[in-house]
Amino acid sequence: MPSEISVRDLSQRMAGPNPPVVLDVREPQEIAIARFPGAVEIPMQSVPSRLGDLDKHAEIFVLCHHGMRSAHVAGYLSEQGFTRVGNVTGGIDAWALLVDPGVPRY
Repeated sequence: MPSEISVRDLSQRMAGPNPPVVLDVREPQEIAIARFPGAVEIPMQSVPSRLGDLDKHAEIFVLCHHGMRSAHVAGYLSEQGFTRVGNVTGGIDAWALLVDPGVPRY
């Protein structure tokens, strides 16, 4: 069962010595509006065919617009043997509201 992480906790973790991988599963047109710096960008529908692009042993937090698609992908990754995977609660929208107001909302 994937864990959940708040955007504030993710922000602190990103600033730490061993930042997790952020997997952004939004569509390219969404990412063009509001990019999460340093994220691995794989649209949700492409995740199954691109599992090899991800390290099964890395700590991965999945991000989308509001947290629904990312929750599905986090669950899928967990089923595929990823043991350190979680969902970013509230997605990029919460990030823009609570962490970085410079990120456009849509």
